[in-house]
Amino acid sequence: MSVTVALTIAGSDSSGGAGIQADLKTFAALGVYGASVITALTAQNSKGVLAVHAAPPDIVAAQLDAAFSDLEVAAVKIGMLANAPIIEVVAAGLARHRARNVVLDPVMAASTGADLLRADAMAALRGLIRQIRVLTPNLPEAAALLDVPTARDEAEMRVQAQKLLALGPGAVLIKGGHAGGPESVDLLVEGQTCVRLAAPRVPTKNTHGTGCTFASAIAAGLAKGLPLDQAAREAKTFVSAALVAADRLGIAASNGPLHHFYKWW
Repeated sequence: MSVTVALTIAGSDSSGGAGIQADLKTFAALGVYGASVITALTAQNSKGVLAVHAAPPDIVAAQLDAAFSDLEVAAVKIGMLANAPIIEVVAAGLARHRARNVVLDPVMAASTGADLLRADAMAALRGLIRQIRVLTPNLPEAAALLDVPTARDEAEMRVQAQKLLALGPGAVLIKGGHAGGPESVDLLVEGQTCVRLAAPRVPTKNTHGTGCTFASAIAAGLAKGLPLDQAAREAKTFVSAALVAADRLGIAASNGPLHHFYKWW
């Protein structure tokens, strides 16, 4: 029996809670073999980002070619891309290998507020968006991509999702985790269809890597052949359960990670 493969293209998080490490944990937890392309090294922990070193673009391209030339990649999750040259080689590599089921989490800043994408890379990022299956911005990222104020309610989220669709992705999943209220509501917009994904807001400080995990879980579902709406629903369920269990880890002083392996540990 062959194993389903998903590829993550993202930065490395030395604390293990987000980025490449969170993506690979998510793939493993959901029964998918994970491969990786590392775009940057970060020195970070639950308190903040201490340093960032972007990988040379030719090394990023070589990693991508190595993965696609040997593995049957069924889905791709993209996270931190750091700068325009890296975005450009990733876009070229995905086109060269005819990558399918590409999920882009447009990482612009860490949960602690540190910038993870150069300001001059926005134009290149918008170009990459035209190649992807689904875009998964949170509220501040959606606003930054559109150069508009942050959405304040679900009606404004839906309007922004439609505007993001005009940039060229197949679908947009706009995440409402930064909003207030008793529920965390995300909207999956594809064409004129809008699917509302809601879950009770989890009272925990340990949310490091939530966006990475959500996007990776969607990619895992797509890799296994699930329709996008089902992949998104199952990803939402997985992330919510990992947040509920996050406090059991007790390993970080501040904004700790989700518990990706809550079913086993």
